[in-house]
Amino acid sequence: MSIDTAGARLRNAFARRQPESLPGLIPYITAGFPHLNDTVALLQAAERAGCLAAEIGLPFSDPLADGPTIQRTSQQALHNGMTVNLALEQVAQARAAGVQLPLALMTYVNPVLSYGLDRFAADAAAAGADALIVPDLPLEEAGQVRAAADSTGLALILLVAPTTPDVRLAAACAHASGFVYCVSVTGITGARTEIAEEAMDLLSRVRSVTDLPRALGFGLSTHAHLEALRGHAEGAVVGSALLNAVAASPNDAAGAAERFLRGMLGEAS
Repeated sequence: MSIDTAGARLRNAFARRQPESLPGLIPYITAGFPHLNDTVALLQAAERAGCLAAEIGLPFSDPLADGPTIQRTSQQALHNGMTVNLALEQVAQARAAGVQLPLALMTYVNPVLSYGLDRFAADAAAAGADALIVPDLPLEEAGQVRAAADSTGLALILLVAPTTPDVRLAAACAHASGFVYCVSVTGITGARTEIAEEAMDLLSRVRSVTDLPRALGFGLSTHAHLEALRGHAEGAVVGSALLNAVAASPNDAAGAAERFLRGMLGEAS
């Protein structure tokens, strides 16, 4: 896969959105959950549902940014036998099966360093990934990861939060690519009932310093959340609520995921 292709897939997905439409939905799935080989089917379900992109979580034993749901799914995936190598193989399998969605890998620093930074970036791009999200990577220490990502055409997506000071927020946005991941709350992932006012303020602050698409994540779970974000964010990440729906129907994981995602987008089930 060429560098231009990797960058274009994510850029084009956001460019196809109508400015006043719902934010593009970006589901988070845990590779290897609920069953080891469910990843490809879940990505196909996300594409059928009309999602903008997908985030693939590489299960890790110490997921600092993740709440109870994603922690549980990660532990189950590890128990199932999921590894970094296998997750990348499943990305390649999804591409071979025709999945065209932009795919962002969400992981932590330790698995990447253990795998080998340059090797990880090269293998991820070769498998068909478009972007990399590393939530425990400080901006000041991101230089080597950015260089590896840039050299292989992966977008390095950086996170900002309501507590991010203005100077640091501007620096993060200046170094981000793909989109800016806006964390809706100060805390960990997990479904919540309302979008906090501080999240809407963060989206405005980000827009004041960059033209990159903004995707809000952490806590989104309903169609009403997407409606509330109309005109304020270009993307919306859903993780815990989706995984809860999948966990409730483990023998119909793809069907449960597609029904949930269509519901979030406002389609009748």
